Amino acid sequence: MTEKATFGAGCFWGVEAAFRKVDGVLEATSGYSGGYVKDPSYGDVCTGATGHAEVVEVEYDPEKVSYEKLLEVFWNEHDPTQVNRQGPDVGTQYRSAIFFHTPEQEAAARSSVEKAQARYRKPIATEITPASEFYRAEEYHQRYFEKGLLSRFFSF
Repeated sequence: MTEKATFGAGCFWGVEAAFRKVDGVLEATSGYSGGYVKDPSYGDVCTGATGHAEVVEVEYDPEKVSYEKLLEVFWNEHDPTQVNRQGPDVGTQYRSAIFFHTPEQEAAARSSVEKAQARYRKPIATEITPASEFYRAEEYHQRYFEKGLLSRFFSF
């Protein structure tokens, strides 16, 4: 049986690639969550008017990888002290967020904030909220880095 985890850590491309490398992760999908507009497009989300964050939905086998391990990957992939931005990407769509699917995930996420805070001078700004509707991003966003690398060697 598999479980889902959903994380927002800035632009979804690098985050998706990081989760794909984790043994026990069956799928990592770029998308949008946490907003109030039904079926938003990338262009919609980029306006900041939909309330969505760029997220990665992770399907994983809890027999092979723990949710706590996924949280470690999340904390290592971005700066959770930045509010509504990651590096040059600015806007609410780039916020740091953990969208929990179960009470156990919520408890683990809240506990992990305390552990992660020891690494930072500034306070962690990560929001921890119940998972809401997930909307898969357009196909060109999926496995973005893999596609980018291939296009350097082959002309399509």
